[in-house]
Amino acid sequence: MSNTAGNGCEILVPFNERKDLKEIERNIITKYRKHIWSKFTKAVKDFNLIEEGDKIAVAVSGGKDSMLMAKLFQELQRHGKVKFELEFIVADPGYHPSIKELMIDNCSYLGIPVKIYDSHIFEITDRIAKDYPCFMCAKMRRGALYSKAKELGCNKLALGHHYNDVIETTLLNVLYAGNFKTMLPKLKADNFDNMELIRPMYYIEETYIERFTRESGIWPLNCACMVAAKKIGNKRYEVKELINQMKEKFDQVDKSIFKAAQNVNMDSILGWQKDGQNYSYLDFYDED
Repeated sequence: MSNTAGNGCEILVPFNERKDLKEIERNIITKYRKHIWSKFTKAVKDFNLIEEGDKIAVAVSGGKDSMLMAKLFQELQRHGKVKFELEFIVADPGYHPSIKELMIDNCSYLGIPVKIYDSHIFEITDRIAKDYPCFMCAKMRRGALYSKAKELGCNKLALGHHYNDVIETTLLNVLYAGNFKTMLPKLKADNFDNMELIRPMYYIEETYIERFTRESGIWPLNCACMVAAKKIGNKRYEVKELINQMKEKFDQVDKSIFKAAQNVNMDSILGWQKDGQNYSYLDFYDED
């Protein structure tokens, strides 16, 4: 069930009534321990995403992924051994007033102390990239988040990309860009010194995020430009559907795509890039 309100923003209405905050937080550690909490902490450990003394800017958009990520960080800060600080930031791209109000209500309901600031992204992308705004919008949003994180004294920026995002991005690059490139769990910022981007929901499957969101009575926002949704954005939905179709015949296909980026055989590929330099397997063909 959904409603639409301004700027192409779809409000996804949950199946359940709202619950007590303590129950929601308890469910993260207990009911969803296997599929959410353990996978969150595993990613943090496997990729060394959080270190002693970190100050992490958690990017909150109002969507299901970022709101769960914010709660996971709060629980880790409360129960974990490593000491770190948190800032919850919202780069308002120009939300419709009713959308912004609902987002604030969501964060209040979940006990997430967000800091909202205007980024004017919708306005700018509509002016300079009206027909194909996706790339520019994403680039500007990332820059706005980095800038705010830096201003607040943070050394890391956390985004809510999950397991399915990783798989879909990998396949999108293969099918539409003609390269093998995946979404990394952490990387250093190009234009912001001493800043890292981290993705602690790297192992968490979307289906459990959706289940947790509905059972918790959360009203997430799925906000997107209507132009992007009709044109460029459809490619991701097409790939998502393609993966679902392949899973009907091969149930483990998503896991195979995910693992492929961890098992690249450098002796059996035609070419690769490293530090901006292109290489061919023939460059090393005559080496002993």
